[in-house]
Amino acid sequence: MDFISALQFLRLNQIPQAWVDAVWDLEFTERTPLDDNIEEELAASGDKSFRKLHQCLLSRAADQRQSTGNDEASQSVWAILGENDVSVKSLVAVLSSFVLAGKAKTANVQQRVNGLYAASLYLLLLGIPGSIANKVFHEVLLDTCSDLTSHCWPQDSGRKRKKDGPKSSQADGKRSKTQRKDAHEMEVDEGEEEEEEELNFSSQDLMKIRDAVVLLVQSLLRLLQTFPLKDRPQSASNCTQIFSKLLYFEPVVGEPDFSSVQDLTELKSVPMMGFYGLQLLCSPKHGDQKESLRRVFHQLLYVILMMNKRSRGKPSLLVPSQSVLATRNQAVQFVCHLVNELKEPALPLLQVLLQHICFQMVEKSEYRSHGAQAVGMFTSQMESTDYARFIKWLFNFSRHTKMVHRLFSLDVVMVLLGQEERNPEECSSDPELACFLPFKFLIQNLMFARRKDESPTVQGHALNCLAQCLELPSLNVTRAVHNLFSATGAQTVLEGESTEETRFSQNTQKTYRSLPFRTVEITSTDASVCEAKENLSLLLRRVKDSKTNLRKSALQALLGLLKHGVIPVCWENLETLSERCRDPAVSVKKKALQCVGELLAARPDCSAVQKAWLQGVVPAVVDSENSVQDKALEALDQVMLSQIKPYSANFYLDAAQRLTWDLLGLLCHECKNLSRYFSRAFTIWSKQNKFTPTFINNLISHTEADHAPGAWLLLSRVVASSPKLPHGKILNAWDAMMKSKDMNTTTCCNILCVMGDIAAHLNTDTKHRIVTELMSWLKTFSLSLDVINAAVETLHQFGRSEDIKQTQAFLNQHCGELVSVSEAYLANVLLSDSGAQNLNEELMIKHLHTLGAASLHCPAKVGKRTVLLVESVLTTHSDKLAECQGELPASLPLSQFRPNALSTRVRAHGVITLGKLCLQHDELVQKYLPVFARELEVGTEVAVRNNMVVIMCDLCVRYTNIVDHYIPNISACLRDDEAVIREQTLIMLTNLLQEEFVKWKGSLFFRFMVALVDPVPAIASLCEYCLLHLLLKKNPEMFSQHFIESIFTFNSYSKHKSYNKFPQSDREKVRFSLKGDQHREKRFRIYRFLLEHFTDAQRFNITNKINQTVLACFADEELPLDADGAEILSETFNVLSLKEMKLQAISAPAGAAAGGEEPEEENMATMAKAVLQAAQKKVVSQVQKKAFVENTVPLIIGLKNLLEQKRSPVLKDLMTYLQVTMQDYRSEVKEFFSGDEQLAAEVEFALKATEKEREMQEQMKNFSLTGGGSKTPTPQDVVQSPVSSRPLLPFSFATPQPPRPSAQSSRLSVTDRRVLKPIQGERAPAKSFSLEGTVMSKGGVDYRAVSTPNGVNVNLTFDEGVSAIFSDKGASLGGESSLLHVRSNEQRHSGPRQWNVKSPLCQKKKQSRVQPI
Repeated sequence: MDFISALQFLRLNQIPQAWVDAVWDLEFTERTPLDDNIEEELAASGDKSFRKLHQCLLSRAADQRQSTGNDEASQSVWAILGENDVSVKSLVAVLSSFVLAGKAKTANVQQRVNGLYAASLYLLLLGIPGSIANKVFHEVLLDTCSDLTSHCWPQDSGRKRKKDGPKSSQADGKRSKTQRKDAHEMEVDEGEEEEEEELNFSSQDLMKIRDAVVLLVQSLLRLLQTFPLKDRPQSASNCTQIFSKLLYFEPVVGEPDFSSVQDLTELKSVPMMGFYGLQLLCSPKHGDQKESLRRVFHQLLYVILMMNKRSRGKPSLLVPSQSVLATRNQAVQFVCHLVNELKEPALPLLQVLLQHICFQMVEKSEYRSHGAQAVGMFTSQMESTDYARFIKWLFNFSRHTKMVHRLFSLDVVMVLLGQEERNPEECSSDPELACFLPFKFLIQNLMFARRKDESPTVQGHALNCLAQCLELPSLNVTRAVHNLFSATGAQTVLEGESTEETRFSQNTQKTYRSLPFRTVEITSTDASVCEAKENLSLLLRRVKDSKTNLRKSALQALLGLLKHGVIPVCWENLETLSERCRDPAVSVKKKALQCVGELLAARPDCSAVQKAWLQGVVPAVVDSENSVQDKALEALDQVMLSQIKPYSANFYLDAAQRLTWDLLGLLCHECKNLSRYFSRAFTIWSKQNKFTPTFINNLISHTEADHAPGAWLLLSRVVASSPKLPHGKILNAWDAMMKSKDMNTTTCCNILCVMGDIAAHLNTDTKHRIVTELMSWLKTFSLSLDVINAAVETLHQFGRSEDIKQTQAFLNQHCGELVSVSEAYLANVLLSDSGAQNLNEELMIKHLHTLGAASLHCPAKVGKRTVLLVESVLTTHSDKLAECQGELPASLPLSQFRPNALSTRVRAHGVITLGKLCLQHDELVQKYLPVFARELEVGTEVAVRNNMVVIMCDLCVRYTNIVDHYIPNISACLRDDEAVIREQTLIMLTNLLQEEFVKWKGSLFFRFMVALVDPVPAIASLCEYCLLHLLLKKNPEMFSQHFIESIFTFNSYSKHKSYNKFPQSDREKVRFSLKGDQHREKRFRIYRFLLEHFTDAQRFNITNKINQTVLACFADEELPLDADGAEILSETFNVLSLKEMKLQAISAPAGAAAGGEEPEEENMATMAKAVLQAAQKKVVSQVQKKAFVENTVPLIIGLKNLLEQKRSPVLKDLMTYLQVTMQDYRSEVKEFFSGDEQLAAEVEFALKATEKEREMQEQMKNFSLTGGGSKTPTPQDVVQSPVSSRPLLPFSFATPQPPRPSAQSSRLSVTDRRVLKPIQGERAPAKSFSLEGTVMSKGGVDYRAVSTPNGVNVNLTFDEGVSAIFSDKGASLGGESSLLHVRSNEQRHSGPRQWNVKSPLCQKKKQSRVQPI
């Protein structure tokens, strides 16, 4: 009687029968209100009453089941209710009232708790034997009670996730119509959100609701233990969805345990109850086990993908928070548990689940990474045969037309390579699948094959994966990568060899330490020498690709190959790596710096790697980007400064310190050209106070070691910012240098620099002694030229004082003495007959050099005799020099004088000395500039002319106005016969233009443009760099301002009133002319270069300007249509037809990349950006259309009539221009050319002809005219030829209709497409692919396509529009057809339907017999 007393609070005897009937008539879809008094009494009932009733009913039901099992008599619940006149119908109606009240969005906490308890009671009643007979079961009420948790538990977290969660990349490109809401729906949703936001739940309220939820879920689990859903597939499907939602209810504490549960109370968390419920649904009592598994896997699919699957529309991505990731990991473990438990029924569906994970993956890297890990977990549960089938399917999937699919296949490959390799012998049941098991197939045929993908993103990811492969512990993976880049054993280190490569291989530490690279055997059968070289060549090209991310990935791959000894550590490969440290993209520069750093850490003893590191890192110190500077400075600090430790005779240098001194040694010798960049680093460090007294003392201690040159190099950079120095050791080093006879030149220069910096801190006596020693040293003229410069500069430092007059007097005394000594030597050589005969060339050069260096500090000591003596070095010996009578005529070049006996080398140094004399005397500049200019034109000595370019550009800095007149003479050297002079001129002029000592006047710009097509590629590349990265930034309008004139200038056309009017000599005109068909390619290379760097505004303006200044002049006959005029007009039309002339806002496709790439390739941040681009494109198109109609069309009509009258061949170019331009306005041709109907008709005809020709070409490419059966691929087949891909096409639940033959073209992957030769007389049957899955049960969803006859068994996978899965039956890796058919079992055995496909080119031949479809 406890049970009956527990029922009293429901007031069942007071419930009107009419209300009960009304509730049942509405089928529990709406809540029918009761009498107010009864409502109040029921509402007052608390959760204690419900818990008491629940406990009584639970114990009564347990007793009844126990008595039934023991064949003992026990009064059933139904009998007790009948004896006490309790109506079961009324009980169910009252419970439903509580349930529906708690389901309402505005329900308070008590209503929600009561509703959950009422739902639990109903589920308990339903689970008691006899519930069906007593009419307790109602499908609607069952579903409502089961899903009550989602209504009663506050959905704030879910709503936030819905608002803030990132959308998939597919949704970014297109929005499905199902996701759009009209204004009414949006208002309702907003109102509902506002209402729910008003309800605030305390922690105690949430705990009460949570306890009720636990009770409800436990009741549902008890129901599933006893109540079969075999004949109720819709209820089973709903329960599956309910349990999958519960997985996100709360975090699971500890590791999940999916073993069988004896007592439901052992399940402490709601998600674990959800997993147990999913496991119960897979039992045979709830229907066909395969169908149950299909439903469960389908729901877990979205948990694994971290997606939120709504009842309609595309699934949206969840934010990958810690809780979401934990749930996803538990779902993966649960699937593995089910597969282990169920084995045979689950394995086929595991294949389907894997395929759907791959097919529904999104582009975001985090989701791809977790998805690939899940695939790896699932494949580890497979037998080798099933695993091989999946790899075979993955191979086809890796060539899908969607970029994200190809991308994800690479992620899967990397995860699979981390597992243990399968033995091909394990596929004995199907030997054809054995080729898919080795890692070699995954690496070479799936991963490395993507290196030539049409998408740069996929290419880059493939190269990244290649680099990661070398870090894996598997020796077979390493061997497979080796085989790609080394065809023979050339890379294998043989036993007994002792080289640097051998030592590196032996010292290489990988996970498998017992398997060094020298044990890798590489056979010549795996790849040919040509293929290995081609792979390396392709990788080096990718390093210089136009795509930033691809360059970064290629750098990572190149680093891995070098670091692990796969490719030789030669200078060609290292130089490619170090060059990228000067890449235009900041991210690539940083990546390159990181790569050279890692390579140096891996190969610290390799001198080539050390040199490459210096070449890459040191110049980055002066990079324009601060972050790159910081990274380079950090690397230098870490490798060099931080390793300076105190030195003693017994000191041992560790590896890091040896590396530091090796690098400094290279900077002193082989890499001396980097010293200026190195000095910049110390300038920055000095401001950061990095050079402490301890550091200086440590550094000075190394000046007596074997690596002293490096120590002096550092000391020369540091000493200027360190006032407190131990001068004694430095002076001792100076004394040692004075006594030494074989001191290194670089070390001498550094010591002299240090002496100059400490001069201010020395006493007078020491200064006097050092100056005396320095002068005597200089007067020996035995020093090298670099040491002479450093010594003269040190002399200047010792003479410096606060009084300028004293300083100048010191310099006049000492430097003047050097000038006098050198002058006397020159006079002795040049003015005496015996001097020239016994000339010592080296001594002569040193005197000239000393004279030039000293004269810069004492211009007053340079007399007329000195100048004439230097001049005579360039011309001839004359008796008049001794009397200083007469001067050289300035109008004549030096080479026109009678040549003297001096060598070219001496004369080249004489030019430099004369230039230094001119720097201090402006009258000498005016005298010798004409001589220099003339010598540039007619001189024959390369070294002399090269130095004259340097001198004239240096003089331009100091005497800008004087030298400006001779800039055309300097720029003429850009077309010099000698490459070294062209390069020198380009560099010097760029420097002057940067500092604005020279302006873009006259022909200078066009001469720079001619350097773009220099026959030496290095000079052309240097010119492009100077223009884009140095000069265009200072003058962004530079290209557009000179574009039109370049057409006239390069064609040497001077009849226009405004263009090509600057003065030039006939020799210069011929030298810089690009006129004629033989130079057409060069001209258009320049035009394209200029147009590529135009803005859209500049393109629009330049088009209008061409109309006004070029086309209008010919239309008005201001310019004659002679032969030269026709060439100009023809070239103008060709330029207007260039694709670079089109506005990018119009020509660039919105949301799609070239080659049929998917929208996600564009990586647009938001849909707003796409909408903005579309709006901009529309506006710009309208403006351009208006300008074309108003400005261009009248000119075109007039020009056409004129060209027809004169029968000019330029008419063809005009029509070509119209044909290109009108492609975007095909439907408006008659409107545009309403003034000339004949021209409109001709343009329309040309457009149609072009369209037909294009269609013909597409048909020839896309029709497959060969037949043949399917063939299981081998790795050799895949490597030898890029087979066409068979794309995976999504379809809806309705049976897809057979596609039209022409639809194939849009489905083929560009990267893997091949054109097969037609074989006459053969037909190409469409391949039929059956979709392996589960057969729909009778009670399942009964949607059926119109074309599907009743009773036909169609094999499908999941029942929503997500399936595009291949089975292995009928699959061909040759990919003859891209048609995807879903066919019945009866039709499958009758053979494929035949399509009559033939080439359009064969229409005139014998017609084939048409076979009906």
